[in-house]
Amino acid sequence: MSSSSPAPQSVRADVGGGDPFGRGDQPRLSWWLPPGAVTQHAYRIVTDDGYDTGRVESADQVRVGVSVFDRSRRATAARVMVWTELGASTWSDPVELDSGLLDESDWSAQWVGVAEDQRPEKGLRPAYWLRARFELTAEQAADGARLEATALGLYEVHLNGQRVGDEELAPGYTQYARRVQAQSHDVSDLVLAGENVVAVLVSDGWYRGQVGLPRAADQYGTDLALRLQIDVPDAPIAGPADPAWLSVVATGPDWRWSTSHITVADLIGGQREDRRLVDPSLHTPAYDDSSWLPVVPREVTAAVVRPVAPPVRRIEELRPVSVARVGEGGDHQVVDLGQNINGWARLSRLGPEGTRLVLRHGEHLGPDGDLTTTHLDVDVPIFPEALPVGQVDEVTSAGRPGDVFEPRFTTHGFRYVRVEGHPDELTPEDVTGVVVHSDLRRTGWFECSDERVNALHEAVVWSLRDNICDIPTDCPQRERSGWTGDWQIFAPTAAYLFDVLGFTRKWLRDVALDQRADGCVANISPCPPIEGFSGPVGHVNGSAGWGDVVVSAPWDLHEAYADASLLRELWGPLTAWVDYAARAARDQRHPFRAATRPEAADHEQYLWDAGFHWGEWLEPDADLSDFGAFAAQDQGEVATAYLHRSAATAARIGGLIGADAAQVEHYATTAERARAAWQAEFVRPDGSLRTATQAAHVRALAFGLVADEHRQAVADELVRLIEAAGTHLGTGFLSTPMLLPVLADHGHLETAYALLLQDSEPSWLTMLDRGATTVWERWNGVDAAGVAHESLNHYSKGAVVSFLHRYVAGLRPASPGYRSFEVRPRPGGGLTSAHATLESPYGRIETAWRLDAGVFTLDVAVPGAATAEVVLPQGGTHRVGPGRHTWSESLPTL
Repeated sequence: MSSSSPAPQSVRADVGGGDPFGRGDQPRLSWWLPPGAVTQHAYRIVTDDGYDTGRVESADQVRVGVSVFDRSRRATAARVMVWTELGASTWSDPVELDSGLLDESDWSAQWVGVAEDQRPEKGLRPAYWLRARFELTAEQAADGARLEATALGLYEVHLNGQRVGDEELAPGYTQYARRVQAQSHDVSDLVLAGENVVAVLVSDGWYRGQVGLPRAADQYGTDLALRLQIDVPDAPIAGPADPAWLSVVATGPDWRWSTSHITVADLIGGQREDRRLVDPSLHTPAYDDSSWLPVVPREVTAAVVRPVAPPVRRIEELRPVSVARVGEGGDHQVVDLGQNINGWARLSRLGPEGTRLVLRHGEHLGPDGDLTTTHLDVDVPIFPEALPVGQVDEVTSAGRPGDVFEPRFTTHGFRYVRVEGHPDELTPEDVTGVVVHSDLRRTGWFECSDERVNALHEAVVWSLRDNICDIPTDCPQRERSGWTGDWQIFAPTAAYLFDVLGFTRKWLRDVALDQRADGCVANISPCPPIEGFSGPVGHVNGSAGWGDVVVSAPWDLHEAYADASLLRELWGPLTAWVDYAARAARDQRHPFRAATRPEAADHEQYLWDAGFHWGEWLEPDADLSDFGAFAAQDQGEVATAYLHRSAATAARIGGLIGADAAQVEHYATTAERARAAWQAEFVRPDGSLRTATQAAHVRALAFGLVADEHRQAVADELVRLIEAAGTHLGTGFLSTPMLLPVLADHGHLETAYALLLQDSEPSWLTMLDRGATTVWERWNGVDAAGVAHESLNHYSKGAVVSFLHRYVAGLRPASPGYRSFEVRPRPGGGLTSAHATLESPYGRIETAWRLDAGVFTLDVAVPGAATAEVVLPQGGTHRVGPGRHTWSESLPTL
């Protein structure tokens, strides 16, 4: 086929559009137009095994569905060509597609497990080997082989002594009571003609290890289980593209098990190994496993599903910046990576045989230079016991040259590692910090003339990286839970930095499965039973600002990625949540309001003031020592605001996806009546707010709760509150992301910059000045005396960097997926330049400005098929298409 233009660029595939169990999921391809192309007229997609769309007259280039997952084990590669004003393109590079096993009937493997005489205590359980031998003919070994595997627990497969794949913490964290993911691997290069050995390490992981704040174990079950098979093509039954498959080995009664050299494996507690027990011969057919025990069958009801999110991998390695002896007599050594990470430490020099080394991980050093972790210990009145943070690894050396300790069945949140018991002086070459998280594609970058702001941006990126370990966690050390409120806050910011669509889709499917029948959304997903609706803290689920993630995240990601399928998939759960909130407003009243106003006012039908709500959570100087008093507070201002916003968002979503018109109107009416109730209860007749907090004023403006004629006065009062606090913020989790944008949008840009650049507590730059490389949970995460408080690695307050992308650089979508976008930089704060890059669904967007001798110059790059509206600081507006554009203007002194 003749062609006259280069190939489409950056061809990517994701999977989605089904339901929590993967039914209906199909590959969707996205691509950027060939360099220099502006308009796509048509596309064609083919796969190596014969699928061909033919020429399709369409400008679609983002998440174009291809119905190729019509059978299991369909592993192929897709290519794209397009027709543009440049003519027909050449074919793109291939992108791999793999359907995995689509149906339960495709599994020949049984679920099997180990028969523990007595289950070891939580946090002290080993990893187990499960093993089998199998034979292949020379023809079978040459024809290729596929491995399909999953587990209840974590698993790691070794085939003939070689590790299969590079995924960590497989099969990932899901609501195991309902679904578990399975992974597929092409193992053609690992199988041999003749005898083969497959050996699998299985450990507790999230399934039955310690999880969450209470460190409860056995939350999803008490028995580990493995399901694995290796399939090879059998005789073709319908042509070469549709072979029959034969399982040459599958978990069943012929498998055997034993304990391993990993004597303890717990995600929170840590990992212990006795390297003297490592026996490489177990991976050979000659190994005698007669002392091993036969596996036992397991009954598993959870659905086995294919992943829709990128897997967890080892992403980066860091060398320590220092190693120092500390403690009495210098009896242990502290390793400083220079960066707070999620992952583990790899130790490459283990000492003579029998040397026992202990590795303790943490985020902070005490005044003596030694590791301190007491700020991470769990001591919460609603749980029965105080618990240390854990994060302790141990290894006993075998004395073998080249032996390495790498604890892949645990993760830690840490910057520092205290190594105890090493007889030698460690050097930075002996220790490697291994960064572990979901392998998400980086899409956004920012830098400006102020290196402090750049450091803040980098700290936020690291906090996000450290908390995207298969689910969006609140922190990587203490809880590691998928708190809904944290992602509700941060998802829009995350979308500026990484492609989080598949990652969020995977997690939201568990949010939907955890949702109670009445629509109440759990605080955490996947939600372990002890923290669920029937657990001892079940009453704290269903909080406004937390449960609303089921509405806000699909909408935010549609704005970023132009993916309406997520809106359709979550329509039922998101409307159920709004209905739950509206019923709570109608049927319940806060006890204080009921006591002081015996007769409910008409507007209270839409005033959500009952139930437990986390509220603004962790405002500066918040006192939570009396949790009962906190829980009894009236949070109607917060909850009613979220009822309004979520109902309004539901109405917009319903209109977009073509939901029933009466249903759309119902949510629009609910939104307006909740807004009216909020105004009746929390706005004085003169338009001022009765709640004299920064957070309430921010929320009122960001959610459109106050009448237009009062907006400016409310914004001005917000500034007065900020100034009364010494130009310091006073916001907590929920409103901090909206604080600077609200100020900028209401004529107070310089106040926004003053808060951004504030360097005394509470502020973002205080964190950096006190040594932070990630964002703290509390504004005083490290106080003026150098004492740490709670987690030093929460991304929530880092949502401020969306202000850097949207306002400082000025980039925001004008239509979903940035097919049209706005560039409206808002210089200030003494900055003389800013540069942002976003790899949008339609191509790379760049915006860069500089201020030199009063002349403001702006450069904007618009990708093919996209358009931009550029608004200069002095108000000049320009509408431009693909290409690079430059403008200059003189500015008054800033």
